Amino acid sequence: MGTLNILAIVCVLYVAFLFAVAFVADRAALAGRAGWLRSPFVYTLSLSIYCTAWTFYGAVGFAARSGLEFLTVYLGPTLVMVGWWVFLRKMVRVARSQRITSIADLISSRFGKSNAVAVAVTLIAVVGTTPYIALQLQSVSLSLAAFSGAGGTGPGSDAGLFSTALWISAGLVVFAILFGTRHLDASERHPGVVMAIALEAAVKLLALLAVGAFVVWGVAGGIGGTLARIGESDIARWEVSGGRWAGLTLLSAMAFLCLPRMFQVMVVENQDESHLRTASWAFPAYLILISLFVVPIAAVGLWRMPAGSNPDLFVLTLPLTQGADWLAILSFLGGFSSATSMVVVAAIALSTMVSNHVVMPLWFGLRGGDAAVTLSGDVRNAALLARRASIGIIVFLGYAYYRLSGGGEALAAIGLISFVGVAQFFPALMGGLFWRGANRTGALAGLAAGFAIWLYCLYLPSFGPTALLPAHVIESGPFGISWLRPRALFGAEGMDPVVHAVFWSLLVNASVFAGVSILTLPAPMERLQGAEFVDAFRHPAQAGRSWSGGQGRSEDLLLMTQRIIGTREAHAFFSQAAREQGSSGYLPEPTPEFLQRLERLLSGSVGAATAQAMISQIAGDAVVSVGEMMAVADEAAQTVVDSRRLQEKTEEQERTARQLREANRKLMRLSEQKDAFLSQVSHELRTPMTSIRAFSEILRDADDLTAEERSRHASIILEEAMRLTRLLDGLLDLSVLDSGKIDLNVRRGALSEQIDRAIEVCDGTDRIRILRDPAGEAVEIETDLDRLRQVFINLIANACKYCEAARPELRIEVRGRGAGIEIDFVDNGRGIPEDVRAVMFEKFSRGGERAAVGAGLGLAICREIMLRIGGEVLHLADAEGTGFRVILSPALRAGDSGATG
Repeated sequence: MGTLNILAIVCVLYVAFLFAVAFVADRAALAGRAGWLRSPFVYTLSLSIYCTAWTFYGAVGFAARSGLEFLTVYLGPTLVMVGWWVFLRKMVRVARSQRITSIADLISSRFGKSNAVAVAVTLIAVVGTTPYIALQLQSVSLSLAAFSGAGGTGPGSDAGLFSTALWISAGLVVFAILFGTRHLDASERHPGVVMAIALEAAVKLLALLAVGAFVVWGVAGGIGGTLARIGESDIARWEVSGGRWAGLTLLSAMAFLCLPRMFQVMVVENQDESHLRTASWAFPAYLILISLFVVPIAAVGLWRMPAGSNPDLFVLTLPLTQGADWLAILSFLGGFSSATSMVVVAAIALSTMVSNHVVMPLWFGLRGGDAAVTLSGDVRNAALLARRASIGIIVFLGYAYYRLSGGGEALAAIGLISFVGVAQFFPALMGGLFWRGANRTGALAGLAAGFAIWLYCLYLPSFGPTALLPAHVIESGPFGISWLRPRALFGAEGMDPVVHAVFWSLLVNASVFAGVSILTLPAPMERLQGAEFVDAFRHPAQAGRSWSGGQGRSEDLLLMTQRIIGTREAHAFFSQAAREQGSSGYLPEPTPEFLQRLERLLSGSVGAATAQAMISQIAGDAVVSVGEMMAVADEAAQTVVDSRRLQEKTEEQERTARQLREANRKLMRLSEQKDAFLSQVSHELRTPMTSIRAFSEILRDADDLTAEERSRHASIILEEAMRLTRLLDGLLDLSVLDSGKIDLNVRRGALSEQIDRAIEVCDGTDRIRILRDPAGEAVEIETDLDRLRQVFINLIANACKYCEAARPELRIEVRGRGAGIEIDFVDNGRGIPEDVRAVMFEKFSRGGERAAVGAGLGLAICREIMLRIGGEVLHLADAEGTGFRVILSPALRAGDSGATG
């Protein structure tokens, strides 16, 4: 009992110390001496509110049950913080300019300051956070039970645990009310609470590191012994489940952004946007340190503790069983800090949401009219009372969840239920910050759909099969419809329950949100707010609509303001505004600028929607300012630009698709021609080789051949060898030309002479009439004459082989063209079929049936030669017959004295 008494005394002193720290910090902030509170490291430590009893106790239990899977809970926030430039920076910028007080305020402000959206977010947040509060109460109750068991007496039973949890709940309510609702702050910042959280962050880190060091070096015998214990445990045999690992990492990242308590410390309590830069590396470092000994503690606990021991409490029970009472007390303080800081901040954040978006609009609506604002009860007292009552209700809702669920779940499992619930804000949050087309109707529909699936698939089943959801529904689905089972929705069998709920709830949420937003139009106010949120870094936010001004009495506005924020603060604000307007009194003129500043001031205390409604009752309705019109115009212009770019991309894609289809047809034709070419080449090679082999064997084996027969056989062998040589030369020429590794032998010579020699070496010129113009051919040219003559030979040989006219003719015409020369080769045949013209200059192309006897290399060689010597060869599609044009540039005519080059 002595240890338990010492623990009680230490806890009382610790809580008193936290009270003192919070009190001093609050006083320093009010006196303007809170510069040390604006340190980026205090801000970073306040983010440790993420590390609750789940982290301190549950992470070890998570590791003992599921191996390294507990790291997913840290990976998600780490990714968010490292990429703070993408999401967090924009959230902080928008929250500062719009005077945002909670995540419900942010989402509702984006969607036209809709109180309906704010109420939906608030209700989901309250219901979604209750399992998390229950987790903290359960952890503290279990840790006290462990201490009392060590001492010999204590709660021990469920009734005792529940009784302990009730007293803890009452204490947390008192602390949260004292330091979270002492006054209405226009910025909703709580420096005292933040400083207390930062102190608790250091305590729980120190406690976990101390327990870890004790376990490794005091129990396991050092690093080697610890590694051996890990290797012997089930942790070493843990198998990675890729789907669950990815799902939990994504879930923890979304929850880190959407948890009301995280939004409170990360966004609302942010003093300087630059603090995010420090937190982007310091907070991941904190997470690394706090998770450093999780696996060793889990492994050694499985080794030393009796079978059936609760692994969630290894951090506490290991020191107790080893007689290290002082370390156990420090460990208890660490877990106590983790749990209590979470409950306090969550209660403060949720109470602000409930008061601003549920209670105050109802209170204001029930009284109604101008008199309600100026003459009825004190708004400030009503708001404070609403927040204090909300804190008590929220904490005891967590206690009720703990009682109804029986506290039988592992701590990590309870935490994941809350994570999935608050993750339903993510589609509306991200859509609101980055998508102009998102609207209020879509946000409400998406939130409702995702929340309903979370309730059905995860939240209600967490109470057990006999509590809120009947066992037969869980096992067989409602009315026996198996594909509607909570754990196998739409037939998704075998999925992990948490991953199953994350997948379906967020898929339906995001799909409904996007679909409804596309099918419906946003209201004008939504368009204004959308432009300010999406373009937060491009346009300075107006933080509300512009007011027409001049329609309200300043006295009424002052009376309303002092009843919300207090008499002294209201008079100071109004007097300052009057001095800025040059007035000698303390009442400024209700100009549009003043009303806008007043709306921003009041929105920090009662919420944006309520503040706007209150001012509207006195000052009349709002108008759209020129700046807001410009923001919407910029949005519309950007939409037009995006639409035009999309249309241009579509047209470009269509053009590309047409080109690809054409290229595909061309490639298919070339592939067919290649196959035909290979077949033809094999035939062309086989035929002469067969002849050479046959006649060579005759010459070798036959002794009775006459001299005439030997000469004839030898001639056949020679002709077939020359035929092989021509084929191989063509292939070799094409290969050399393709590689580009050729040396040009540039010389000067007469064009007519090159044509003469080409005609002389071509076979079949005796069966075709060649028409020439000697005067036109009297031109000197300077180029690689041998290569050019090869082009002429190929073109003339093609005409000789393929011209099917009854009286074949080939007309060769030479014409000058500027500084160049054009040589046309046109026969009187049928011409080249249109379907092969596109590929006639490609390798293996043989021009259809009319060229079936060729190898299909001639025109390809012509094209490559002309490219190398700086000319061009073209097909004359309009010629009567088959026509080709060879273009040389530049050239010299006969009698000219200049040189070409």
